[in-house]
Amino acid sequence: MKFRATCIILLSIFVITAHAQRRRRRTSTNDTITSNYEPAELFSPMFYKDKGTEFHSASGAPGPKYWQNRVDYSLDAAIDTVSKTLTCTEKITYTNNSPDALPFLWLQLDQNTYKPDARSNFATGFSPSPNQHTNGYEIAAVMINRGDVMQHVDFVVSDTRMQIRLPKPIIPNGGGITLIIKYKYVIPGNFGGRNDFFDTKNGKVYEIAQWFPRMCVYDDSHGWDTLPFLGPGEFYLEYGDIDYKVTLPSDMIIGGSGELLNPAEVLTAKQIARLNEARNSDKTIMIRNADEVTQASSRPKTGGTLTWHFRMNNTRDVAFGASRAYIWDAARVNLPGGKKSLAMSVYPVESEGNEAWGRATEYLKKSMEYFSEKWFVYPYPVAVNEAGIAGGMEYPGIVFDGYTDKGGELYWVTAHEIGHNWFPMIVGSNERRYAFMDEGFNTFIDIYAADAFNHGEFAPKRDGEYAPDKGNPADEIVPTIADPNAPIIITAADAVPEKYRHPIEYYKPAFGLVLLREQILGTDRFDYAFRNYIRNWAYKHPQPEDFFRSMDNGGGEDLSWFWNGWFYHNWSLELALIDAKYVNNDPKQGIQVTVANKEQMAMPFAVEVKLKDGTKKRMNLPVETWLQNKAITFVIPTTTEAESVTVDPDAALPDMNRKNNTMAVK
Repeated sequence: MKFRATCIILLSIFVITAHAQRRRRRTSTNDTITSNYEPAELFSPMFYKDKGTEFHSASGAPGPKYWQNRVDYSLDAAIDTVSKTLTCTEKITYTNNSPDALPFLWLQLDQNTYKPDARSNFATGFSPSPNQHTNGYEIAAVMINRGDVMQHVDFVVSDTRMQIRLPKPIIPNGGGITLIIKYKYVIPGNFGGRNDFFDTKNGKVYEIAQWFPRMCVYDDSHGWDTLPFLGPGEFYLEYGDIDYKVTLPSDMIIGGSGELLNPAEVLTAKQIARLNEARNSDKTIMIRNADEVTQASSRPKTGGTLTWHFRMNNTRDVAFGASRAYIWDAARVNLPGGKKSLAMSVYPVESEGNEAWGRATEYLKKSMEYFSEKWFVYPYPVAVNEAGIAGGMEYPGIVFDGYTDKGGELYWVTAHEIGHNWFPMIVGSNERRYAFMDEGFNTFIDIYAADAFNHGEFAPKRDGEYAPDKGNPADEIVPTIADPNAPIIITAADAVPEKYRHPIEYYKPAFGLVLLREQILGTDRFDYAFRNYIRNWAYKHPQPEDFFRSMDNGGGEDLSWFWNGWFYHNWSLELALIDAKYVNNDPKQGIQVTVANKEQMAMPFAVEVKLKDGTKKRMNLPVETWLQNKAITFVIPTTTEAESVTVDPDAALPDMNRKNNTMAVK
């Protein structure tokens, strides 16, 4: 019995050992193929360094104890068109929803970027000339409003930031304070970029943005986020309601963020009637045509000033354009659920014409309708397209586009700039730290908007933001990825050299999302996960990991390999077809194919066989193909003779070398 038992045990060990050996990866001739690919680096299991928290869930959604502070503004401003000065009294109502007491506050003073000693003068290689400066904000007073008593408080200005030192801290979990700030500044001329004025045939056009001290964000990631405004890195702002008034000469028109509250005081009866008509029209209605621009009857009074009153709720900022030269048109925007908004454009006579700004409102309307139907409903009552020299700049409810733009160029810039109302105006990411979360995401949604507009009139999207040479995006991105000097996507916006700004902040992240949608997750899973991300983080402050986790969870895949290789590295992809031959020289037994991954990135991929009878057969291999292998050999079932085999037949992947992607069958 002992001998028999011993034999059984030895036999069992032999069987288990043999089975284990069969499961082990066998040595293959593929191991001799030269490759730079290291699976362990790409598929590292420790991509996420931290667990989810009660503030930012591991699922990518806001946690159960997520908080953010709130700020409401009331602004009473006037523009002196002689001295080119804006003067304002600002009321800030700040609510501290954080768990921390706040003994001081930080505000952003973006106008200080024009001062001669501003840090922005030295941050890039494009220093302004001596006549391209202003004195920035001239702060007359900072006070705490204590009802009947105004208490002056200490403040310190450091470049484009101001610290207000409070006599006692703001209590946590809902404590508040009301501030009054009185200030003025000289409006920059045509050197202002986002803030400027310039001449047209019928008068100056003013583009007014970043025109009031705005609260810095206090969050659970950095505390006070006080990065200075250097120019390239844009904005990170709190949400709230903004009520603003602007007084200026009566012959001027304002196109501004939010809803005009006093049309009877600043518009003629005819203009009010035309606006009402536009609210019910899918066709563009002229509110003030070219002939009326020079007619005194197009304004409700002659001489003196008028005060325009606007309000915008649940927003992070407001901006406006102002001019006596504006033509003005508008049309209804049809939103999901029967909701409506109003698209309008204001532009000088130099911009009129159906090949130019005569279609600007159409471009704006259709973009808003597409983004609302596809991703998230536009939340504001009005959107304005303003023609100026800012040449492509976005603020909530208003965009500044180039007054000389025409045709496809005007369509693309309009779609892109209004798209920013989704990223970052609705999904309030930190543009100054993570430009890809607004520029890249917005460029991504623009790609499909161009396909949808007027049966693809200006499609495919090919402009300075995306595939600028108008070729295949998968091929055009390759030189940037291969450039050893190119920064990675996760680079602070102000640290990205101008040469790489569009390729790295716009193009690569946008194309990365195209890869996710069309090659990795598929449209259904991607769209579901992306919509969940937008809905969960609407009017909140997501961090990059919140997006990555949202797509992992909503899409049902561990995508850490993709975030690692595409966003945190510029790892190249190089798929090479090594061999393609009949099994046992018999077409009926199939084609044995060997594909190698020669570089550091990996992707799922397709292989296509072109048969001699003219038909084609495809096989799709998942990204898990590359979990262990630098090269893989597999059989494609066939029953007839074939001409060739091609890897990535649609040229959808950013393959470094397509010359080794096709091979005749041996």
